[in-house]
Amino acid sequence: MTTTDFFLPSPTGNAFELGPLTIHFYALAILAGIILGTWLTACRLRARGGAEGQTLDIIMWAVPFGIVGGRLYHVITDNQLYFGPGKDPWGALRIWEGGLGIWGAVALGLVGAGVGARRAGVPFAAFIDAAAPGLLLAQALGRWGNWFNNELYGEPTDLPWKLQIHAMDPATGQAQLNADGTPVVLGYFHPTFLYESLWCLAAAGLLIFLDRRYKLGAGAVFALYISLYTAGRFVFELMRSDYANTILGLRVNTWASGLMFLIGLILFLKVRPYPRSAVPRQPTSTPNNERQTTPE
Repeated sequence: MTTTDFFLPSPTGNAFELGPLTIHFYALAILAGIILGTWLTACRLRARGGAEGQTLDIIMWAVPFGIVGGRLYHVITDNQLYFGPGKDPWGALRIWEGGLGIWGAVALGLVGAGVGARRAGVPFAAFIDAAAPGLLLAQALGRWGNWFNNELYGEPTDLPWKLQIHAMDPATGQAQLNADGTPVVLGYFHPTFLYESLWCLAAAGLLIFLDRRYKLGAGAVFALYISLYTAGRFVFELMRSDYANTILGLRVNTWASGLMFLIGLILFLKVRPYPRSAVPRQPTSTPNNERQTTPE
């Protein structure tokens, strides 16, 4: 057996039936990312002085905002997939079929987090600094939904870790079949979804290390998240071969990654000297029936 015989397989179906319900693996990957990301954020917020339950109170606002923002960004930047002759506009609402733009998810997610943090009495900077590695963890797991959908792959390659991609039927969520009943294979490509997933995990680990090793100023951890993630995303966008809208020959997300990298770097340099973000301790109140008196 030679190295050309090795490849990473892709699933031939992106959903399964559970009684009357159709469960999509893309949705499960997103859900798994949210759960583990929330857990890591809660651990980190408690280390910053936060109370039990505050993270969940904020996440309950941030996640719905983020999902709506991510979908809006995707539909706006790839509107040709849903609008025009022969297209199905209702497909813009079928989020389980894939399509969340990280920039829209982060932008509106921050709005939701701001609302939730204010209601929970948590400084906004403390929450986003605590959440940055968890967000990367969620993104790393969410990318595996693209594996089930046979999407987000790069150029053809003969490398041992090449990814086998099937021709998927959007109507059934299953691979199209040849005359002999075997799935139709489009070819073998760079697994850019896997590259991005591994990059997110490595970046999350680096953020945790730097946050423990150095006293990064309030907001600096999140700013570093922006720069680290977009540095990798810039490269992966250059590798991808799926159709995307372009500006001056480059994908829209390539331009967005480059711009956000610079914004994140500038923001990091600005806030790095600030005091470390933390949740102030809440003063304990004295019960009315335990009124203290001063001896005369």
